[in-house]
Amino acid sequence: MTIRRPDNDDVAALARSYGMQPSDAELAGYTTLIDGALSSYDAVEELYADIAPQVPAGRSGQRPDDADNPLGAWYVRTEIRGAADGPLAGRSVAIKDNTSVAGVPMMNGSHTLEGFVPSRDATVVSRLLDAGATVLGKSVCEDLCFSGGSHTSVTGPVRNPWDPTRTTGGSSSGSGALVAAGEVDLGLGGDQGGSIRMPAAFCGVVGHKPTHGLVPYTGAFPIELTIDHLGPITRTVADAAVALDVLAGRDGLDPRQPDDLVPEQYAAALGGSVAGLRVGVVAQGFGWAELSEPGVDDTVRAAAARLSELGIEVVDVDLPWHRHGLHVWNVIATDGAAVQMVDGNGYGHNYEGLYDPELIAYYGRQSREVADRWSPTVSLVAMTGRWSAQQEQTRHYAMARNLAVELRAQYDRALADVDLLVMPTVPMVAPEIPAADDPLEVRVARALEMVVNTAPFDVSGHPAISVPAGLSDGLPVGMMLVGKRFADATCLRVADAFEQLVGGFPAPPPRS
Repeated sequence: MTIRRPDNDDVAALARSYGMQPSDAELAGYTTLIDGALSSYDAVEELYADIAPQVPAGRSGQRPDDADNPLGAWYVRTEIRGAADGPLAGRSVAIKDNTSVAGVPMMNGSHTLEGFVPSRDATVVSRLLDAGATVLGKSVCEDLCFSGGSHTSVTGPVRNPWDPTRTTGGSSSGSGALVAAGEVDLGLGGDQGGSIRMPAAFCGVVGHKPTHGLVPYTGAFPIELTIDHLGPITRTVADAAVALDVLAGRDGLDPRQPDDLVPEQYAAALGGSVAGLRVGVVAQGFGWAELSEPGVDDTVRAAAARLSELGIEVVDVDLPWHRHGLHVWNVIATDGAAVQMVDGNGYGHNYEGLYDPELIAYYGRQSREVADRWSPTVSLVAMTGRWSAQQEQTRHYAMARNLAVELRAQYDRALADVDLLVMPTVPMVAPEIPAADDPLEVRVARALEMVVNTAPFDVSGHPAISVPAGLSDGLPVGMMLVGKRFADATCLRVADAFEQLVGGFPAPPPRS
């Protein structure tokens, strides 16, 4: 299909959009020149047709009936069997619906992708299938994944197995709920502000955000290149370690990954002594004004103190920059998402990696038609980011990226004295799902208020795992363990030792 050529009026409008005022003769000249330049676009489209992926035969997915989806956690159901053997043989998986599974509908929680069917598997999906896993479907995620609550997906709220009136957390809401409810063994999640760890905390399961770049993001819908992560949500730490063994490593297609990346052996690292390690309880992770619940802070402090029973030295750490990290993340996530995810049709430009032209075109066309149906959080990001671009040329993004270097250095300095940092994953237990007619400010608060401890580590790139620390008012509390970059095995080792110490993690009450 040839690209439409502009006429003189089109070129005049293009010129005006840049503040240019070419003469009539220049307009005619530019029209001819642009026509010639666009012949390369036609050639690229013809060449790309020879390498474009084809959907594997037999792939499909269907929306489940409400009766078969009581938590609202499945977007579509399917059954794709992986290899006959491997480390995940016999294990079932739910893939967060921001991640491509060829031939299976993908919505990313949003009207902007409704009806789209990917043509290729994301790298992580290929790795899970090669390891023997069976993909049972796509789990619901929040609208374009920009929410820490579970009330912003256009398919409706995802309900917490512990109490269906409460949030599961987001944006990996469906994966958290399905794992906690025992409907799958493994949920794949994505994390740009805490979206693996927050559902894990609210649902009482394990969620590991790997070091930035450890797991390839290829084939997942991007938000912002510097904070995009994928990782596992599981019921046990051992399962998370096995999954990370499968998911980690370079694929040669993702610029987020360092060239010299060599993953650790995560499952093999479990089970040994953790005596002699040193853990720092970060003062600034507790006591967030108007957010932190005493029951959550007390439960995490008590869980951290129990690590001493394993021979771990537990000390207090003062880290003022942790409170600055939220502001740095806010600017990066807002300006970055507005430029890349909203205006850049998800992928943006200027990096070497595998792009998805079909998704870019579908999303780009549809997003211009349904923007008034975005969730409040996506609308907030789009408008704030565009205002920043119009008024300040996104210079604050540049400042925040430079400050991210200092934020990482501050965490690195603290981790030079301790092996792990500890704090609550989220400052509260799962709040109630807001009503659709609640005030805008309430719906936005329930979507963003819980990111205060998780989001800074998406900027710094450090690995962080959330494990159940206990219950407060009968609901799960998450404890977050943060390690040195690419020392994910240390997070998993201590988390596993804690799990064994407490005799395993509690499950939600049976559903009636």
